[in-house]
Amino acid sequence: MSQWKYAFGLTKQQVAEAEPPGTERLIEHEENDHVTLIPPPTLNPADPLNWSRWRKYTVLGIMSIYCFSVNLASSGLAPSLGLIMVQLPRPENSPPPEFSKLTHLIAFNVLMIGLGNIIWVPMSNLVGRRPVLIFAMTVTVAATVWCGEAKSFDSLLGARVVQGFGMGPADSIAANVVGEMFFVHERGRAMAVYTIFLSGGSFIGGIAGGYISSDLGYRYIFWISLALLGFILVAQILFVPETSFDRVGQLLQDQITSGDQSTSSYADSEKEKEKSNVNTIEHAPTKSMTPTTSRHNNNSTYTYAQSVGFRLPPNDKTKSVPQLVFQHFLAPWKTLLLPGTWLVCLHYGGLLGGLVTISTVGPQILSGPPYKWGDNAGLLNLGGVVGTMIGGLFTYVVTDMITRIKAKSDRNGLAEPEERLLTMFPALIISTAGIWTFGFSAGMHNTYTAWVGMVFGLGMVGLGITQIPSVGFNYLIDAYGPLAADCFVMTTIARSAISFAWTFFAGHWVETAGAETPFGVFGALMGLFSLLTLPVWYWGKRMRIATAGLIPREE
Repeated sequence: MSQWKYAFGLTKQQVAEAEPPGTERLIEHEENDHVTLIPPPTLNPADPLNWSRWRKYTVLGIMSIYCFSVNLASSGLAPSLGLIMVQLPRPENSPPPEFSKLTHLIAFNVLMIGLGNIIWVPMSNLVGRRPVLIFAMTVTVAATVWCGEAKSFDSLLGARVVQGFGMGPADSIAANVVGEMFFVHERGRAMAVYTIFLSGGSFIGGIAGGYISSDLGYRYIFWISLALLGFILVAQILFVPETSFDRVGQLLQDQITSGDQSTSSYADSEKEKEKSNVNTIEHAPTKSMTPTTSRHNNNSTYTYAQSVGFRLPPNDKTKSVPQLVFQHFLAPWKTLLLPGTWLVCLHYGGLLGGLVTISTVGPQILSGPPYKWGDNAGLLNLGGVVGTMIGGLFTYVVTDMITRIKAKSDRNGLAEPEERLLTMFPALIISTAGIWTFGFSAGMHNTYTAWVGMVFGLGMVGLGITQIPSVGFNYLIDAYGPLAADCFVMTTIARSAISFAWTFFAGHWVETAGAETPFGVFGALMGLFSLLTLPVWYWGKRMRIATAGLIPREE
């Protein structure tokens, strides 16, 4: 508590000049406004920051398609619940399962995507990202086969639970892998690409699932998903190196090796220079120590055989294995002491809860009177696709640009993570209004044209689900660095818990009270979560000063 009292007792000038974890000197005014590379790269060619562009973009592409495929497999069942009610084998003379029960196939799958990360992320911090990604995808592939072969509702539900457990790393470890490859001034665009695919998978699954199940049967949703997931498993084995890296230890070793004597510089491509209107130079953690080897030479010594090997993450060698296991499994829960974790948890959970509920309930509403869309009910998700593209494009263009502009205007050249939150405000307003728009339109049973409002409302939510998590994930990586993976555990748990609760009860709630009441409540909750952004944006740096002791330094 004394740290909080100290942080909020500082003058504005003292806060502006402070450099708590997350505050980085991005612009060197004395060097003609050069952009500092943060985190500082090392001399080691295995350092993900030193990888060639093609390797980084390959891994980014695989992680993006990974989260796309997982979300497609998870959501593709939503528009098919009516057919599953008829096609799923059941004992003779027994009634088909009710729709509210069938929604459990979605709800429990989404729940396990989050809860699985309680296991996956600590294990990735203990043994590495690469082995956990491969093993988790193997579990997902096996469970998807089980889904396709399930002969009863209980068997299918069990398969969906295991499938969701294996899918967990797509929402947490994959995001951390992307963050570990790119510098601060590049991260926003990389995360924008990742979240476009993350959101797009849900919407494309919602569109395709209805047509696949009506033409081929609902089991083919799993077989087609299996082909995509199998491809990703092979791609992870062949092309995704380990990204966890002992930066602190390597920088110390580099300093000893170089003797604080050598210097080097790095420039981005001429095209990137023209876009950013800045020159880029490479800075190590101290002014007297910088890499001696060019990026090109470093990358040329990082062989393919090395890239497909396994490497343990940095861990405290003074602790026993049981102590390390306990430490890593406890670490995510400690991040609840960080305000930013709560903010992103509530944003992501509220948005995805609204999205999953709309994707589950919406097609059923459009399948019945007065719409009677039948197989076309999944077209509701076209609004989400359009919203995703608009939100993703805006985030890709704006988020890194604002960070650079703010750092250039700061007299100390400092970049603050809270500056990214500025781009979040319009999306929060639009997506909250989108939940209400969908709910009130869905409740207009006597008006055929109300589907326009439903599609438009989902598009508004789609814009938010692309932009807000992208900015939020970047904020966690920038503000809490080494703890980002643990923060992602809590965000996926919150996302899954809220989505599970809303989906679990929404079907029955809509049937008994209509769509207006539940979606009115969901929108009000999302609005409340959105308002919490204001104190973090305004006082976020003071909060980081107060919690600085919880965050290990990376340099």
